[in-house]
Amino acid sequence: MAELAGVSVRTLHHYDAIGLVRPSARTPAGYRAYAAADVERLREVLAYRRLGFGLREIAELVGDPAADTVAHLRRLRGLLVERRDRADAMVAAIDSELVARAKGLKVTPEEQFEMLGARLYDAIGGAYTATRRTDPRIAAQIWDALGDARTVLNVGAGTGSYEPPDRDVTAVEPSAVMREQRPAGSAPCVAAAAESLPFEDRSFDVAMAVSTVHHWEDPVAGLREMRRVARRVVVLTFDTDEPGWQDRFWLTRDYLPEFAGVLTGFPSLAGMAGAISARVEPVPVPWDCADGLFEAYWRRPGAYLEDHVRRAMSVWTRVGPEAEQRAVRRLGDDLGSGRWAERNSGLAGLDAADLGLRLLMA
Repeated sequence: MAELAGVSVRTLHHYDAIGLVRPSARTPAGYRAYAAADVERLREVLAYRRLGFGLREIAELVGDPAADTVAHLRRLRGLLVERRDRADAMVAAIDSELVARAKGLKVTPEEQFEMLGARLYDAIGGAYTATRRTDPRIAAQIWDALGDARTVLNVGAGTGSYEPPDRDVTAVEPSAVMREQRPAGSAPCVAAAAESLPFEDRSFDVAMAVSTVHHWEDPVAGLREMRRVARRVVVLTFDTDEPGWQDRFWLTRDYLPEFAGVLTGFPSLAGMAGAISARVEPVPVPWDCADGLFEAYWRRPGAYLEDHVRRAMSVWTRVGPEAEQRAVRRLGDDLGSGRWAERNSGLAGLDAADLGLRLLMA
């Protein structure tokens, strides 16, 4: 068992002595004999240990009578996804500091600690509450798609935007930073990932997901999980099927071609719709959209020059600081010279624009 688990015999003896992992039997010669359940428990203990939990915390976790092996696997997966997100954010922050230092820019002590991760993920996640909120027109379209559903599962719920106030909502969100920012009195929130929802088949009338599918490790698997746990599915996502789709939005067309790379590997809209037998409906973005999503400011270009606006959009973190700084600099120059207005004069009279947002309904 020690060889299989990659630990010392002394470690197994210690776990036995403190009651953390006790073998089910001993041989006549006195050797510890581990049954299948013992193996699972040891695996859980070692996984939590490698995530940094202390032995007392681990004893409480694995001793939870309400959690079986599947529940522990889902909890471990959520913790690992959160750790991965934190690592990605730290890499982006370190890249930003490297760019600053290469240009000879002074980095303050406060920025150094933020860039090294002490407050980085809180800052990125915290930006959502500043500009990301429910837009009533987009909400009306989503809530209309919910129909007469009374029980709703909101997958990738974030801080709770678009959760219908008149339904019985359960939220799922893997990020602790996001969960902590959910308003008082909001729906109960479970730490889990879309690809492994800890609910029985058809537990909900409808499962919804709003602007989150592109963050999932396996979007199709997540959609199928939603289909499993709910009678109907409503998902707001993005269409990359149309040829030249990057040209729908002037920001990606003229200033941020790297956006296409962000969605590399993202499944086609047809593939996602086919996976859950969904019909597709376009979702126009109002010119004064209240939700600060990536496309929200298509008629208010100056907003993209504001750092706090960009920080609430994951795209900028994904493309990296060099692409972001170049895009912001060029956009600022074009706004100052009038070139942006000349190129996009046709937008002034539009109340809403089709920028690729799509609603999947199954």
